[in-house]
Amino acid sequence: MQKINYKFNERGLVIELKKYIDGTYDEHYASDKYQATDVIIDSGHGEGFCMGNIMKYAKRYGNKEGKNRKDLLKILHYGIIMLNVHDTENEQ
Repeated sequence: MQKINYKFNERGLVIELKKYIDGTYDEHYASDKYQATDVIIDSGHGEGFCMGNIMKYAKRYGNKEGKNRKDLLKILHYGIIMLNVHDTENEQ
C-alpha cells in the first residue's frame, strides 16, 4: 500500500468528519427508528433536501456564529448523504 503525503491534511479532516457524523447519531434526531432525513428521502425529495441544506450552511458560514467548522462539517455531511441518494437512485 502506497503511503500518501497529503498536502491538505485530508486524512485528519476525514477522521474529523467521521467523528462529527458519528456524533450526529447520538443526537435526539437519531433517537427514533426513522430520522426525518429518511422520510424525506423515501418521499422522493432527498436530492433537493440535501442540496438545499448544503446551500443553507454554505450561505450562513461566516454569518451565523462566525466562520465555524460545524457549518463546514454539515456541508460535507449533507454531501455524503447526497452521494448516497445519488447512488441509490442510479442503481435501479
